[in-house]
Amino acid sequence: MTASAFTLRAAEPRDIPAIVGLIGELAEFEKLTHLLQVTPETLAPHLFGPRPVAESWVAELQGDQHGGEIVAFALCFTNFSTFLAKPGLYLEDLYVKPAHRSLGIGKAMLTHLARTAVERDSGRFEWSVLDWNENAIRFYEKMGATVMPDWRICRVTGDALAKFGQA
Repeated sequence: MTASAFTLRAAEPRDIPAIVGLIGELAEFEKLTHLLQVTPETLAPHLFGPRPVAESWVAELQGDQHGGEIVAFALCFTNFSTFLAKPGLYLEDLYVKPAHRSLGIGKAMLTHLARTAVERDSGRFEWSVLDWNENAIRFYEKMGATVMPDWRICRVTGDALAKFGQA
């Protein structure tokens, strides 16, 4: 199958079950299934409800054998840089099924998202990568991304978030 055998497009409500399935695969890959709570019912309002907070794109296979199969997704949201005084595009997750990783889908998806950020006059296009995912780090650097060595993600979630919010 060649790179022309897939189409990138904005996700549609009918894609929600496939996206949730891919999120599950991503959680397995990252060894984080114990954190997984997403369902089609919990994700749909955030992408397609009255006040969407995120947006998603999918890669759909073309052709007779696998035509219409969703094999990759990216999920983004708008963030903001106070230093630049501009919104940015933050890539929360990008996942390509292992059997389809040699088709150029990841590169095409990142290029599409960078183009989207430029069209929106974003100050930045950012994402995080796990420090053990050397293949992804090399891939991102090859595409021109800088892995920020001095920055660490801070996160509060679940019961800790509830307690933190009461302080």
